Amino acid sequence: MNAAGITIGITTRDRPEALERCLRSLACVSHLSPEVIVFDDASSPPADDHVTRWNLPLPVRVLRDGRAPGYIVGRNRLVREASAPLVLLMDDDAALIGSEAVASAVATLRGDARVAAVAFAQCDRHGSRWDDAMQPAPGRAPGYVPSFIGFAHLVRRETFVAIGGYRESFEFYGEEKDLCLRLIDAGYRTGYLPDALVIHEPDQAGRSQQRYLRYVTRNDCLNALYNDPLSRLAWILPARLAIYFRMRRAWNVDDPWGWAWILWELWKNAGRVWRDRKPVSRATVATWKQLRRCPEPYAPPPGTLFPEP
Repeated sequence: MNAAGITIGITTRDRPEALERCLRSLACVSHLSPEVIVFDDASSPPADDHVTRWNLPLPVRVLRDGRAPGYIVGRNRLVREASAPLVLLMDDDAALIGSEAVASAVATLRGDARVAAVAFAQCDRHGSRWDDAMQPAPGRAPGYVPSFIGFAHLVRRETFVAIGGYRESFEFYGEEKDLCLRLIDAGYRTGYLPDALVIHEPDQAGRSQQRYLRYVTRNDCLNALYNDPLSRLAWILPARLAIYFRMRRAWNVDDPWGWAWILWELWKNAGRVWRDRKPVSRATVATWKQLRRCPEPYAPPPGTLFPEP
């Protein structure tokens, strides 16, 4: 029996050591009997070859896509496949440090119908918090925030599906902001529990600063094209392209033609954007900007483990 009504979905590609650590960390929530699903994004060898050999604390079902569509597609499929009303999505280089974070997040979604997603705080394997600049929001008080960080987040399945899930055209990076902006427009909020710590030890396998820089810029532009009112597009697109050049210089990334790749990608996606564009309201934009400046204080409902200080 799934005592907590939760599915845990993990995306992976060619990181067997990280995946094993992630799956073994679920022992701390085994008493909840969660459903556990792994999306294998064309790992070589297949992730199931490893999973079937490991003595894991919970049964695991592996979904494999040999086309390597990316983790955004994987997250959408994990949510669609989930049998529970709440879905904890994790990257393979994340891991649970205890049951409290999950219990607190579940209580938040159960106790507040306005919250459709819960953001966790990043920590190292010893439980030491990352710097505030690397968290969904600064400070230690629970609050409504503009967006979660994708390494680990809990979503309400019904709401996630209703608003269309992640935009699969994004492929890599920046998908959280787009999703959470649409949640705000639909009348929902993302809650952040800063004491709900989840380990994140980024595995460098498959990571590239050049790819990150290109896709973050491309997807920030796509986010604007899909969601922003026309009155904002005239200045926000050049501003987001300018950030590419500033980040490239600051990080000393050798990518002289990255700007051309970004423009070509935006042109390739123009038809899809035109078809699917549904601008959010000005009130939504104002709420997003306000939450970025200052998260809205939030008192977790009774039953959460981390009351507001």
